[in-house]
Amino acid sequence: MAKVLVIYHSQQFGDTKSLAKALAEGVRDAGVEAEIISTNERCITLDEFLAAGGVALGTPDYFSYLAGTIKTFFDDIYLWDKSGESVKGKPAALFFSHGGGGRVREPFEYLADKFFDHVGETVESRRPTGDEAKQKCRALGKELARKLK
Repeated sequence: MAKVLVIYHSQQFGDTKSLAKALAEGVRDAGVEAEIISTNERCITLDEFLAAGGVALGTPDYFSYLAGTIKTFFDDIYLWDKSGESVKGKPAALFFSHGGGGRVREPFEYLADKFFDHVGETVESRRPTGDEAKQKCRALGKELARKLK
């Protein structure tokens, strides 16, 4: 069975976490396994990354940039690529939350486009995360899952 890793960073308000959960629901509703991983709790290993058919990445906007743990994930992918691992080309969905800035979109999409086949539109949510943003994440999860089937 295909599997999607839903990788996110979330802290104070939990907005990005709620988006990650909604996206994973969409993936599962479309019949694909989803594993949610908080980068606050652990790093993603090369083996689990390679075993996944696709990924969804979520970050809050911190000073118009990605959360440090999500940037570390991109650094890891870069190093895996440089060591000869086949890490490029997986389908990926992106989502982010912010308290009013929202300028993380550009660097987030730029980094993701270096390694992934971007699926759908990046979902943006201004705090507090409402039902509309969660619905968009569910739909994005379904779209990502369809890409894997």
